[in-house]
Amino acid sequence: MCQQIFKAFVSFCWLVFHVTDYEILLICTRSLHRALDRRLYLLVHGATQGSGKPVWHFPEKVYESEENLRKCAESALESFIGDLSHTYFVGNAPMGHMVMQSTEDKKIPSIKRFFFKSQVIAANKFDIRKCDDFVWVTKDELLEYFPEQAEFLNKMIIS
Repeated sequence: MCQQIFKAFVSFCWLVFHVTDYEILLICTRSLHRALDRRLYLLVHGATQGSGKPVWHFPEKVYESEENLRKCAESALESFIGDLSHTYFVGNAPMGHMVMQSTEDKKIPSIKRFFFKSQVIAANKFDIRKCDDFVWVTKDELLEYFPEQAEFLNKMIIS
């Protein structure tokens, strides 16, 4: 009797784990508690300035009338995560930039994307908004999201 209950329990546990495997992966990529020995990068899913269709991208916004590029980067991050009290921007200069040519309409001028390094300090959860979905990814996972920019990202992100 006890052996039959144990076999049923093992089968049940395997079935539950198998069914929720995707959910576990989704929870893992939404948590800052994964890959604690590595840096994580925030990607959001939604429309970008360069294209109207939803894609994975870094938090971004169009430079308007901000005092400098760093203020624009802070404003972009703030629009996705809210309060910036648990973030630290490393330096005032961008860590890299990329010129994106419009693929759909050649009359539209190229877009320059500037990348700023920001670190999360003393926080383990953010209320990410203004996007369809979000993930926290390692550098290796980041390259899987952007295979066409892998060489650029490898040069820009050292660790």
